[in-house]
Amino acid sequence: MSQPPGPNPYDPQPYQPYGGHGLPPAPPPDHPQATTVLILGILGVSLCQVLAPFAWVMGGRVRKEIEASRGTVGGSQMVTIGWVLGIVGSCLLLLGLAFVVLYVIFIVILIGSSA
Repeated sequence: MSQPPGPNPYDPQPYQPYGGHGLPPAPPPDHPQATTVLILGILGVSLCQVLAPFAWVMGGRVRKEIEASRGTVGGSQMVTIGWVLGIVGSCLLLLGLAFVVLYVIFIVILIGSSA
């Protein structure tokens, strides 16, 4: 039995779905505010809880913009991490404010009872 002839090197090559040479497409550029949300979230949890609500609000808005872009804008992981850190930092801020209010009420009660 004879084997069929091999591929002709002069035949046109099959279409490359990724733009040539078998490389995957480049990832989409990150949203311009993705890094800002991440930094605000990290700072809001670690150093200054006042920044956490800004990370929460900005992160929610940027997440919606990334979803609406249908893959043309990236950075959703950074934004999601910053958004979650913003929520955690906001909860810590509220918890700290509640302790301050309870402490002031306790002091007022102690001063009022000793007078």
